[in-house]
Amino acid sequence: MTKQRGFIVPIGGAEEKEIRDAKILRKFADIAGGRDARIVVIPTASQLEDTGRRYEKFFEGLRVREVRALRIETRSDCEREDWLDHLRTATGVFLTGGDQLRLSTTLGGTPVTNLLRQRNAEGLHIAGTSAGAAFVAEHMIVSGDSGRTPRADMVQLSPGLGLTNKILVDQHFRQRGRLGRLMAALSYNPRLIGIGLDEDTAAFLGPDDVLEVSGSSAVTILDASGLEYSSMHSADKNGPVSVIGMRMHVLVEGGTFDLETRQARAVEQAELAGEAAKGDS
Repeated sequence: MTKQRGFIVPIGGAEEKEIRDAKILRKFADIAGGRDARIVVIPTASQLEDTGRRYEKFFEGLRVREVRALRIETRSDCEREDWLDHLRTATGVFLTGGDQLRLSTTLGGTPVTNLLRQRNAEGLHIAGTSAGAAFVAEHMIVSGDSGRTPRADMVQLSPGLGLTNKILVDQHFRQRGRLGRLMAALSYNPRLIGIGLDEDTAAFLGPDDVLEVSGSSAVTILDASGLEYSSMHSADKNGPVSVIGMRMHVLVEGGTFDLETRQARAVEQAELAGEAAKGDS
C-alpha cells in the first residue's frame, strides 16, 4: 500500500496561542493525532531560550500524548541519536519562528533534515510558523524589501527544507507589505506558486496537493503559470519590474487552492456547488 505524504502547514506568524482561540495550532494537533499525538517542537530559528518551552506548554494544554522541544543549536546537535529517535516516533513536528537562516545553516544537509523529508513523505505532519513557514519548501525567501511593486534585487532566496518544490512561502504578508517581493521572487521562477500568509493564518497543504486556508485573516495566492512577460532580466538595479499575466487570488477561512489544476475556490462556492449537487440527485 502506497503511503501518503503528511500535511505541510506553513503559518504566517503571530498565531493565536490562547487555548480557547488557537484554531490553527489546535487543528494541527488534531491532524497529528489529537490525544494520541506525539509532537516535536524545533525552536532552532529563535534566539529566545524559552521559545521551545512555551510551545511545549501550549501543546500540553491541548492534552496531546507527548510533546518534546529539541533545542538544536549546532550542526552536531543534529546527530544526537536520542533526538533523532524522537523524530522517528513523532506524529507532528512544529518549527517555530525566528530567523530562517538559522534554520538553513544549522539544519541544512544534516540527519535531521534528511529524516524530516523522509518521514513527511511517509505521513509525518510538519508545520512551521513565520521563519519556520518560509523554511518548509525547497526554495526559501531569506530577506527582502516591503512594497507592492516588484523591483529588481528586491528579494534574496536560498535553499529550504525541501518538503515540496511547488510553492514559495512569504509570511507576515499583509502586515509587512510583502506583495512586491513575492512577485519579484516568482519573476525569477514562474514555475512556483506563491503563498502569501497573513498573520494568524495558515495553509494546510494536504497529501492531494490541495491547500485549505485556516485562520483569522487571508492567504494570497500568486500563480505565475500564465506569465506572459517579466522585465526582471533587463530592469535596472533596484528598479521597478513589469509583470504581465500573473494571476492573484485572495482566500479566507475554508478557501482552497489545488496546486495541480491551479483552481481556487472560496468556501461559499464549495457550499453552492454542494447544494446544486444535492438538487440534481
